[in-house]
Amino acid sequence: MDNIINSGSLEALTPGNSLLVQSRQVANGKIQLELAERLEGAAQANPLAVFNKSDERFSQGGARRAWLTCEPADAAELLGVDLTNGYSPNEMGQMVKPLNISNPTVGGTPLRVEIIETIEPTEWQMANLQTAAKRRGKDGEYITHNGCYIFANSRVCFGEAQHVFLEADAVTKTTGGIPAGVNVQTGELMS
Repeated sequence: MDNIINSGSLEALTPGNSLLVQSRQVANGKIQLELAERLEGAAQANPLAVFNKSDERFSQGGARRAWLTCEPADAAELLGVDLTNGYSPNEMGQMVKPLNISNPTVGGTPLRVEIIETIEPTEWQMANLQTAAKRRGKDGEYITHNGCYIFANSRVCFGEAQHVFLEADAVTKTTGGIPAGVNVQTGELMS
């Protein structure tokens, strides 16, 4: 299968498919390829997210991203795409080349996004805990696993992704309910 530039878009990306979004020039003459994929079942299984899709606080099901730093010549050879020309500055001043290649492959093997969750942060994640740790919604409470923050790391992989998702601790919240064994009129403990 050929890797065809502009054969896809983020808007048209559906679960089970990936998109090679762009190439970005980085240090030491290397490039960084950006791959996006919508993971199966995220928003579709959550009625709250579906019924609030216009509210950015409920933005589930967005494309997950992974980046692969590589030699331009090697990547061009493997993908069959010119990665030496056509770069221009984006809004952040980075030199990028839009690719938008739907379901990119290398030798017939698809490139996919793989998510690995862990409770052990990288140095950067530790220094940026407020933005790096997993949360319940954009500004929600932190999600923990066995009382520890969860960090989601993404990478580009060949073929079927072997995701690792940690089970989140139960949400504990004070409800303001009436404790059992309390007389609601007097507030006294009943025997």
